[in-house]
Amino acid sequence: MNDTTHTNGASKPDSPKAKNRRKLLFLAGFLVMTAAIALGSRYYLFLVSHESTEDAFVEAHVVSISPRVAGHVSRVLVTDNQKVASGELLAEIDTRDYQVALDIAQARVASANAAREEALALVDIARSKLAAQGASLSSHFAELDQARADVAEVKASTDRDTHDLERIRQIADAGAVSKQEYDHARAQASMSQAKLKSVRKQIDTQSARINQAKASVQTAENELKQAFALVGIRTAELQEAQAEVERAQLNLSYTRITAPCDGYVTKKSLETGAFIQAGQKLFNIVSNDAWVIANFKETQIADMRPGQPVDIEVDAYPDVVLKGHVDSIQRGTGSRFTLLPPENASGNFIKVVQRVPVKIVLDANDANRDLLLAPGMSVIPSVKLAQPEMPHSSAELASARETTDQ
Repeated sequence: MNDTTHTNGASKPDSPKAKNRRKLLFLAGFLVMTAAIALGSRYYLFLVSHESTEDAFVEAHVVSISPRVAGHVSRVLVTDNQKVASGELLAEIDTRDYQVALDIAQARVASANAAREEALALVDIARSKLAAQGASLSSHFAELDQARADVAEVKASTDRDTHDLERIRQIADAGAVSKQEYDHARAQASMSQAKLKSVRKQIDTQSARINQAKASVQTAENELKQAFALVGIRTAELQEAQAEVERAQLNLSYTRITAPCDGYVTKKSLETGAFIQAGQKLFNIVSNDAWVIANFKETQIADMRPGQPVDIEVDAYPDVVLKGHVDSIQRGTGSRFTLLPPENASGNFIKVVQRVPVKIVLDANDANRDLLLAPGMSVIPSVKLAQPEMPHSSAELASARETTDQ
């Protein structure tokens, strides 16, 4: 009887409540499975069409500010993390020493200019002297020509008087002329000879004067050349003094330390009254332009191209997604540009996946681009890849297979 009772209890049909429970469990399982498949498919499609990395950081231009001249700091006009504009005055160095140097340089310019004017005056004097000596030489040549003409004229007169004397002497022997006429002819001939000797002496005198005048002209020419050379020297000295003034003006302007770009002051190590040297680092200016350097694995960049959109998650702002795009891909892995690049020529080679830096810039129309993005902040960029084109011809398909096999 007990066996019969047990059998009847086991074959008793399920109640409607139990059936409904099983239907609900089946429906819930189906919905969960459908949601899991949908989410998994979506995640798979996302992985296929996106590449992301956590090895990414914010970068910006960091300009080291250093003075170009040494001196005591008279004023410091900025503090740490202060926003500055390009050309804004940051600090000043005591200008007194550099102002004195400028005054001295300007005085040297005035002195050099006066010396040059004096040299130019010497040139004018030398020119006048040369002109006077040239005129004197021309006058002596004219006098020489006149003396030669006088010699020719006197010689003709002397020859005539000598001929007359000889003729009178011949007829005087015959008693045709008186002794008085003979004496007169002899006296006239003697006077002509004396006059000829005198005018010939004038030729020698004028020749000597001409030689002396030529020497004076040569001396005047040399003095003019020396005057011109002195002008050249004084001009060079003036130019050198003017260059000293320009350098002094530059050094004086360098006492004003200004911002080379828009940005924020960081790592300030400058106080009023401190003595600083030229080239000494005073502080940095971080520019307002920020970008992202993402170090993707070399296996991730096959389909990556400049211009592709990027979603950027910033660790500092969990609820914000910045919009950007790929700007460029570095021609070289990060390890290739280290101080000591790896040497793989040895026999102990271990293949390591390399990382390639990719520069990502923020879109200009992103509403969140004004958020604080400091160099070194961690970000997670996700690049939306362009889908590679499918090969159409058999040759393209074979080439694609070979590339895949490699």
